[in-house]
Parts: sequence; C-alpha cells; structure tokens
Amino acid sequence: MAAAAEKTPMMVVVGIDDSEHSYYAIQWVISNFLSVHGTFKLAIIHAQPSPAYAVGLSGTVGFFGAGTADALPYVESDLTKISSRVIDKAKELCSANSVKDVVYEVIEGDPRNILPEAVEKYHADVLVVGSHGYGAIKRAVLGSVSDHCAHHAHCSVMIVKNPKPKH
Repeated sequence: MAAAAEKTPMMVVVGIDDSEHSYYAIQWVISNFLSVHGTFKLAIIHAQPSPAYAVGLSGTVGFFGAGTADALPYVESDLTKISSRVIDKAKELCSANSVKDVVYEVIEGDPRNILPEAVEKYHADVLVVGSHGYGAIKRAVLGSVSDHCAHHAHCSVMIVKNPKPKH
C-alpha cells in the first residue's frame, strides 16, 4: 500500500488594520483553523495608506493644499508607527497561541487592491477580513473592503464579525 501523500497546509491571508475587528479576525482564524485543520500557513497583511492619501483624508492639507509638503514627513512617521503597532499586536496574538508559520507584511496602498494582490502572491486558499459593521450609508461613502475583496480576490473570502454582546 502506498503511503498517503502529505496534505499541503492551507494558506490563509488575513487583512488587518488598527481595529478590534481585525484583531478578532486573527483570533478567530487561530481558534477555528488551528483546531480544525491542524497546520496552516498564515500571511497577515496590513495595507498602510500612502502619506499623501492620508493627508488628503485628514483635511490637514489647508486652503488650496498649502502646507501639504511640510505635513507629509510627520504623517509618514505616524503611519509607520501605526503599522508597527498593528503588526506587533498581530505577532502577540500569534505568539500567545503558538502559531509559528506566519508572514507579516505591511504594504502601502488601498486594502481593496492590496488584499487581492496578496491572495495571488501567497496562493491563498482563503482571505479573511474583519467586518467593521458599517451601515449602508457609511459603506456606500467609504466603500467596503470586504465587498470589494469578495468580488476581486481569486479565493474564498471570509468576513469575520465580532460577536454581539450578550445581555
């Protein structure tokens, strides 16, 4: 009888930002995939906005863009600090649960583009994102990362929602 071929570990990409929704999604993946699938590979991706995009969103550009060039180094520094904090929190969650086969990556750009690209790069079996729980109006104005990924990522997309508080 031939020996059974070893099954390739499932590749899971988790898109994260600086929100409790993202950290819950990591914890959910660890709790559910690790217990069911045993071993899996994990890529945790944080899409960092470009400084110019962040300055435009924050409204600190000033009248007709005055001061934008002066603000960019400060904004870039803040974005880097936020990205470091996000990745450190992800590492802490994985380490606390003895998850070792993890790649952490910060990529500058819009998560709606970055995450489907990461799916291709890592040959992901599933993309996991946390749900912010935006209503229809806010989702229409801001755009939904999860909705965009569901339509453009070439793998299954899982949207993890935080549990509702029990009363």
